[in-house]
Amino acid sequence: MLQVSNRIDKLSPSETLAMSQKSAELKAQGVDVINLSVGEPDFYTPAHIKEAAMKAITENYSFYSPVNGYSDLRQAIVEKLKRDNSLDYAVEQIVVSNGAKQSVCNALLAIINPGDEVIVPAPYWVSYVEMVKLAEGKNIIIQAGIEQDFKITPQQLKAAITARTKAIILCSPSNPTGSVYSRKELQGLAEVLAGHPEILILSDEIYEHINYTGTHESIAQFDALASRTIVINGVSKAYAMTGWRIGFIAAPQWIAKACNKLQGQYTSGPSSISQKAAVAAFAGDQSCVAEMRQAFLRRRNLVASLCKDIPGLKVNMPQGAFYLFPQCSAYIGTTAPDGRAIADSSDLAMYLLETAHVATVGGAAFGAPDCLRLSYATSDESLVEAIKRIRQALLALK
Repeated sequence: MLQVSNRIDKLSPSETLAMSQKSAELKAQGVDVINLSVGEPDFYTPAHIKEAAMKAITENYSFYSPVNGYSDLRQAIVEKLKRDNSLDYAVEQIVVSNGAKQSVCNALLAIINPGDEVIVPAPYWVSYVEMVKLAEGKNIIIQAGIEQDFKITPQQLKAAITARTKAIILCSPSNPTGSVYSRKELQGLAEVLAGHPEILILSDEIYEHINYTGTHESIAQFDALASRTIVINGVSKAYAMTGWRIGFIAAPQWIAKACNKLQGQYTSGPSSISQKAAVAAFAGDQSCVAEMRQAFLRRRNLVASLCKDIPGLKVNMPQGAFYLFPQCSAYIGTTAPDGRAIADSSDLAMYLLETAHVATVGGAAFGAPDCLRLSYATSDESLVEAIKRIRQALLALK
């Protein structure tokens, strides 16, 4: 019998991409859908970055790049890490990949053996647990609910560590919750990890600049963890460059060498033109980052305020990224006017798509089945209309 490998059979499809696809299909049928499922800025890539890409085309950067990226881009990343994060890296410790998503997967495939345990705080980005599966590791989930602002405590972390723990994945600012760990909170986690020198830390900082607290804090800043932390970042969110597909790791050199070896066998270096654009993003004028962050902050305040007025939704105030993650358990177990049962948040998300024509993502995909993820990376007018539709649809449930 012909069939796919067990490796692929065990993977779950991306719920966020699935909802975005369903939204696109309805739009193609002429339905007025407002898409709050997709995790990408609605801004255009800043002009000086596009100009750098066009210059690269004119100058014939059309050949293979080094597997780990052009040296000028890796140098720009080193300087960015020093400037923005006070972190010291050598160019040899940087590996540029086809988006931060590949960077995360590269790192996990490079360090995880079958049966190794990876601690994943929930709510989590949908792909973390699937990538751990791909690496044949075992996910150890720590639940952090809305009552603790979706952030794990040092006590929870300590209780989750076993003799088989190989790594922990942290994401701050968080997708899907928008929660941000303060320096004090990270220090508490770092003190636990300092006593376990065998554990590696993957720090996903792709939303670094969409941060409303005033300061981004990286767990790599703590001396006890610096030599075993893999910082993951990229250009997609801060510079509105999702389609350019440039991410990177900054890691201990032995891990960087492993990721370079792995990448050399299955994608090679990322787009030459995108890399030249990324140099301009990291090294050029940063005012565009602040302008977009200000727009996201305004939208966060708008959406949070509107959702707090919907009976039955429990809403916290996210401190970063561009997501709201309301708890919707009051609507689980209800029945829609057309008779459909709302058994979980995935049913609720589908109901909102088909009835209110607003695309969201059920929280089960993020390890939080009583929540919904709403992206507010769209216009103020669309957000007001979307929340109005959501309110009407939720209040119609019995």
